[in-house]
Amino acid sequence: MRKLLLSFFVLMSAVAFAQVEQNNQSAYNNSADNLLKKDSKLVVGGYGEVHFNQPLDGDVRKNGKLDVHRMVMLFGYNFNEKTQFVTELEFEHVKEVYVEQAFLQYKLNNWVKFRGGLMLVPMGIINEFHEPTTFNGVERPLVDKYIAPTTWREIGLGITGNILPASLKYQLYVMNGFNGYDGGAKLGGKNGLRKGRQKGAESYMSSPNITGKIEYYGIRGLNLGLSGYFGKSQSKLYDGLDESDKTAVAKADSSVVGISMIGLDARYQLRGWQLRGQFYYNSLSNTNEYNKFTASGSTLNDLGKSMIGYYAEVGYNVLRGVDTDKQLIPFVRYEFLNTHQSVESNIAKNPAYKKKAITTGFSLKLAKGAVFKTDMQFVKADNQDKYTKTFNMGVGVMF
Repeated sequence: MRKLLLSFFVLMSAVAFAQVEQNNQSAYNNSADNLLKKDSKLVVGGYGEVHFNQPLDGDVRKNGKLDVHRMVMLFGYNFNEKTQFVTELEFEHVKEVYVEQAFLQYKLNNWVKFRGGLMLVPMGIINEFHEPTTFNGVERPLVDKYIAPTTWREIGLGITGNILPASLKYQLYVMNGFNGYDGGAKLGGKNGLRKGRQKGAESYMSSPNITGKIEYYGIRGLNLGLSGYFGKSQSKLYDGLDESDKTAVAKADSSVVGISMIGLDARYQLRGWQLRGQFYYNSLSNTNEYNKFTASGSTLNDLGKSMIGYYAEVGYNVLRGVDTDKQLIPFVRYEFLNTHQSVESNIAKNPAYKKKAITTGFSLKLAKGAVFKTDMQFVKADNQDKYTKTFNMGVGVMF
């Protein structure tokens, strides 16, 4: 499958470079980018999605789940042509309220913009472009749930900008990291790094982390991205620590995990064809000490030494040339992920953490910013004999 993924990226690049090269801005913008482009002082936007999920099993009847999964209101304010503020207020499952983004931006010039506040970590595709009209499938890919946990945002500061002559967009931030230990383990094999997101909610920092991304958009319809995240998980054991107390320092050091994450992504549109692919590799250090320190009695925690995840997707707008206002996009996506790609010698690989998934269905874009979606998702872990099946249906908006 790795060869297939590599071939997928090479194919998209080769086909794209056969087209006429143009220095056009990327056609992919998330909702915050759209707010920053408005001319008015106060700008308002939003996105949301309502889902229906029905597990299917020939032997067991299961109830379906209906959920107002998320509704997000976006507010921005342009103080002047250089200084802007953007925030997103998110309501999940009707009852949970979060701040998804809240950052101040100062534009020095087109090449350099300073940002500070609560920002999305620039890893991959979905973490930045997660509005329901920007991707196929009712639910976000599994890779973006467990390997690079969407929606992943932390507090920090840094720079972003466009190098127009080279058709490159870049981001570089210093941020606080995952909550690895606050009295108990937050990271493990089952959920990967997902439980460690601090989300800007009374976050704490014991060591800073660095993240960045560079994107190339100089060929019509093509966007290529390389992203990275490097640092350590955070631990509350460092708070008030006497650095001369070697026992206490060693204990605190055992409660953190080193994290090096690399992401590659590609999106390409050619006539009615839509291709995208994504690859993540997470290398974790100090996991042996972390698993022992966060053990539950005699049972070790099971955080792996490395994680991997990737997917390839193809879709085609069958209404191309027929209806300029609507799009009907049948698609198919193949995913693979493993939070136990490698483990310490004293931990056995759990086959339940190694999964492949096939999702196929269609997106009907009724208008710009309004979509109806339906799909079937087939998921199989290594410890299963057959695929579990789920029928999904949903509506999404972005404005």
